[in-house]
Amino acid sequence: MCLGIPGQIIEIVDAANQIAKVEVSGVKRNINIALVQAEGIAPGDWVLIHVGFAMSKIDEQEAAETLALLHQMGEAFADEMEMLQRSQIE
Repeated sequence: MCLGIPGQIIEIVDAANQIAKVEVSGVKRNINIALVQAEGIAPGDWVLIHVGFAMSKIDEQEAAETLALLHQMGEAFADEMEMLQRSQIE
């Protein structure tokens, strides 16, 4: 199962290649922000992440609610977090 997981932008790592570092439940990874760049992405913003790409910009309340629901999913969320921990976009 693949889920969209909320993550908070920590920094823009490579603006030319549209790469940002996000934090998701304590895990920090680089993701591609090309699909949401037009929405004006900056450190502190929240995005919904799927397969290493930010799919949409969301607000902090939506991020918190989504994370709470994902934690309730148990194993599916744990599996998704494990895949995120193993991934890396340079």
